[in-house]
Amino acid sequence: MIDTGLLPVPRPGRAFTKRTPLPGRISCAIFLSASLLAVAPRIASAQSVDEIVRKVVHNELDADFNDHTAWMYRDAYKSPEKDIVKLVIEAPQGNLSEIIEDGGRPPSAEEHQSDLNRIQQIVSDPALRARMKKNEQHDGQQARDMMTMLPNAFVWHIIDHANGDITLSFYPAPSFSPDSMNAKVLAAMSGILVVDEHSMRLRKLSGHLDHEVVFGWGLLGRINSGGTFEIVRQDVGFGSWQITQMHVHISGHALFFKNIGDQEDEITSDYHRTPDGVDLNKAAEMLRNGEAARELHLEVHFGG
Repeated sequence: MIDTGLLPVPRPGRAFTKRTPLPGRISCAIFLSASLLAVAPRIASAQSVDEIVRKVVHNELDADFNDHTAWMYRDAYKSPEKDIVKLVIEAPQGNLSEIIEDGGRPPSAEEHQSDLNRIQQIVSDPALRARMKKNEQHDGQQARDMMTMLPNAFVWHIIDHANGDITLSFYPAPSFSPDSMNAKVLAAMSGILVVDEHSMRLRKLSGHLDHEVVFGWGLLGRINSGGTFEIVRQDVGFGSWQITQMHVHISGHALFFKNIGDQEDEITSDYHRTPDGVDLNKAAEMLRNGEAARELHLEVHFGG
C-alpha cells in the first residue's frame, strides 16, 4: 500500500486490507465527491443502506482473515520518482518481485543482476523478511481499523442500483469523533462506494478530501483540500477479490514545511494462482529462469 503517514491506502495485488509494499507500503484510504442524492430505486432485498455497509465491511474483514490464496501477477506502478513494471509472486513466507520494465524500457543486464541480488537477499535474510512482515502487519491493521470505522464515520445514501451493482454515496457523519490522525483524515472525506450485489463485496471506492486537515495548529502538518483517491477491485478467480487499480493524488506538508505529496498510480493484471508448494526459494527460481513470466504469458527481455 501507499503510505502518506496520514492517509493509509490499500495497494493493488491484495485483498482490501492486505499487503503493503498494495508498492512498498501503505494502509488504506477512501472516497469521492459526495452527492446528496435521494435513495435510488428499489433494492431487491429491501436491505437498508446501513445494513449494506455493515455487511460489506463484515465480508471484507472475513475475507482478509480467511482468504490465503497466493497469486502471481503483473504490477505497473508510477509516481514522480518511479515508473516500473514488476512480476510479483506471493508465497506463504512473503512476496518476491522482479522489475521487468523501468522508465518504459527493459532493465540493462547490470540493473537486472542488481535486482536478482535484491531478491536473493530477501530469500536469505530472515531479519529483513521479519522487518518487511512487520511493516505489512502494521499497514494491514491500519486498513482493518479504517474498515471498521466506515459504518459510523459517514452518512450513506443509495444513489443507484443497476447491472448487479449497488452504488452508495457518503459524506462525513456530524456525530463521528475521530480519535487518531488517520481517523481525522477519514472524517474529512466524501465519495462513492460501489458494491457487487451478488457477493456483497467492495468493487470500487473513490473520493476526495472536502477540506484542509490540520494537525497541531498546522505546525505538525496539514493535508490540502481537493486530494483524491480511487481503488478498483475485481474477483480475479476462485472468489478472491483483489485491488487491481489504485490512484492517489494528495498534497500537503508536515513538520515545518516538509512537503507531503502522493501522486501514485498502480495497476495489476494477468493474475494466476501461485502453484501449490511454492516457497520463497522456488519463487526466486521462477523469477530467475523466466518460469513466472511464461506462466503469466508475458514476454520479458533484459538489456545486453
